[in-house]
Amino acid sequence: MRRTLPLLALLFFISLSTQVFGQSLVIEMLDSYNKMGMTEFQNEVKKMNFKLSDKTQSADFVLNEYEHPTYKFKLGKFEYIKDKSQNRIEFEFNNLDDYKKYMEALQRGGYKETEKGKTITKEPYVDYYKGKQHIRMVLPKENQSTPYSILVFK
Repeated sequence: MRRTLPLLALLFFISLSTQVFGQSLVIEMLDSYNKMGMTEFQNEVKKMNFKLSDKTQSADFVLNEYEHPTYKFKLGKFEYIKDKSQNRIEFEFNNLDDYKKYMEALQRGGYKETEKGKTITKEPYVDYYKGKQHIRMVLPKENQSTPYSILVFK
């Protein structure tokens, strides 16, 4: 019994650090998707079994949205025609616990909160910067429990 308790504690901390690393890795992956062209991005999301759910084209941008087979995650890539600096990745999920893990990963990764506001569609958001990297965490609208979103800007 004396050996079991320290071993269980060690396994717990390994598990905890793996989860935090996994969350920060996802944020880094989202940033890397933003740097890819649309074709390369499409190939990457297909490798993760995401399926195309919607494609929107306008005079200003192209948006491809992909859903995970569990319908718990949605991943979208905006490519703007005129102003490439507006290009972004949007990762949408439905779990508050995941949101908290992403927030912890941002803080541990050195991102600093810079601004709060509301989107055009009235969801509250918080912007985070680390150098030139810009991430926006979007919360559900008031009186709603989902979705949560991470926007990674170029």
